[in-house]
Amino acid sequence: MREIKQIVVHCTAGNQRQKATDVVYFHTGPKSKGCYGWSAPGYHYIVEADGTIVATWPEDKISNGVKGFDDTSINVCWTGGIDLTKPKPYPSIDNRTPAQKAALLKLLTELKRRYPSAKIMGHRDFSEDKNHNGIIDPWERIKDCPCFDAMVEYKNIRP
Repeated sequence: MREIKQIVVHCTAGNQRQKATDVVYFHTGPKSKGCYGWSAPGYHYIVEADGTIVATWPEDKISNGVKGFDDTSINVCWTGGIDLTKPKPYPSIDNRTPAQKAALLKLLTELKRRYPSAKIMGHRDFSEDKNHNGIIDPWERIKDCPCFDAMVEYKNIRP
């Protein structure tokens, strides 16, 4: 089994009506069809808008969630994260449904029990602290993903 050091929360930066199968296909489908063509999806789990938790990749296998950290990460994603009511480029937004919030809490609690020493964090928390002030400022983020502060929101989850 892999040594899991991080449980990473992501958003799809897409429509909340996306299904897990759509996201997996976008990651693993052929480049000729506009997909990434990866050999593995980006996430181990995807939480759909209705709160359905879909296991998309085995935990003992490496997914493509955070470049350079995938070998020690479990990647969890929720569908959504952009404000489709605004003009392109769509701004990021925490538009998780109540069902997604509940399902994420349940899933992350289960994962924390399985991997008690793993730190729960957002994809954006892997950004470099360029001004060395001890925090990742919004302008330093490689991505806004997951569009909320996962480290703060889930800090009380215990094994």
